[in-house]
Amino acid sequence: MTSDDFWPAPTATGPVHAHVRVPGSKSATNRALVLAALADGPSHIREALDARDTRLMIDALEALGATFTESPQSPVGNIDITCTPMPPPERAGRRLAVGIDVGLAGTVMRFVPTVAALADADVRFDGDEGARTRPMSTITGALRSLGVIIDGGDTLPFTVHGTGEVTGGEVSIDASGSSQFVSALLLSGGRFEQGLTIRHTGASVPSQPHIDMTIAMLADHGVEVSIPEPNAWHVAPARVLAHDCTIEPDLSNAAPFLAAALVTKGAVTVADWPIATTQPGDWLRDLLQQMGAIVTHDAHGLTATMHEEIRGIDADLHDVGELTPSISALAALATSPSHLHGIAHLRGHETDRLKALVHEINHLGGDARETADGLTIRPTRLHAGRFATYHDHRMATAAAIIGLRVHGISVENIETTAKTLPGFADRWHSLLLPREPS
Repeated sequence: MTSDDFWPAPTATGPVHAHVRVPGSKSATNRALVLAALADGPSHIREALDARDTRLMIDALEALGATFTESPQSPVGNIDITCTPMPPPERAGRRLAVGIDVGLAGTVMRFVPTVAALADADVRFDGDEGARTRPMSTITGALRSLGVIIDGGDTLPFTVHGTGEVTGGEVSIDASGSSQFVSALLLSGGRFEQGLTIRHTGASVPSQPHIDMTIAMLADHGVEVSIPEPNAWHVAPARVLAHDCTIEPDLSNAAPFLAAALVTKGAVTVADWPIATTQPGDWLRDLLQQMGAIVTHDAHGLTATMHEEIRGIDADLHDVGELTPSISALAALATSPSHLHGIAHLRGHETDRLKALVHEINHLGGDARETADGLTIRPTRLHAGRFATYHDHRMATAAAIIGLRVHGISVENIETTAKTLPGFADRWHSLLLPREPS
């Protein structure tokens, strides 16, 4: 690896005062794309995120017969998309034999196999090297129990032999590793002949807000999900109705920009923050306040303003694990210890995020330690150094946060942020540009 592979993170020379816009939610965009591909007619998706994960989803669904037309990208990085859904098997023509590249996108590797089971196709799934280590047995096992034939093991690569229909019924799964397993089955379950009842049998399911997002978006398409008992979901057989929607800004991707206000004792506003949302990123309101920020929400958006030093935090991030890298970066710059817990499942994300955060923070002179279900981070004086990102976009943005205060942070492969936030480096540099007095 050469020095050209490392991005010199800019260090702030004073308080950051900025008004920023972030692109659309990746989680909502990819759910909307799946539902549009399964719908009974064309759907229009406005303000969809244009990033690597969503491109991988579009390519995957087009391989299964859906078609997408797009508007030019907007300045913030969004596109409008019109989707013509997958044709029914009897009108799809000859049986397909296709390969799908999931990249490192959890939503693609977990959502699309259930869609592939509804296509008259042999669909081979594979992805980046890191994707081949991510757990898939929950989805492959569930589909096999429902009669779907799958060649291969319980990690990528594998082949789904779709027949155009799935009988459905009941399935028991352990979704303690990721809420995406539940969402994957719910998104396609309404198209199964008998619908689907999912029972979770393991420890608590992480990231409950993402399941809530799935249920809400299914309802927009006319598919109702009931909860017959705790840790169980039932989706009755139903047509997936065509539906036009507008994607909210990605609130989790707002985390590094709001964090900049805390690190530099400035003020940052993220535009178009929704009043009510199922996005886990909305938890930033409370988390940043606990760390000392003043957080306000008005017609301009959500604003974080900081006058004090960063306080350590004791927080259960079980439902919002994707915020852990940004919160950890702030904790590494705080004046008191932090204990982040409920996040053992992050060991199975793009990388083992807990191990990676501990290694990289400590490499800079920090004091971070793994616990059984999280991290303990104690304040120390950090120094310059290289910060590896492990092909993980949120590790890269965490490094950028630390670099605002610690001079000489070099971030490996900053372009990994294109997974969900294209052009991050340029956006970050713009954040630090002097503003004209208002």
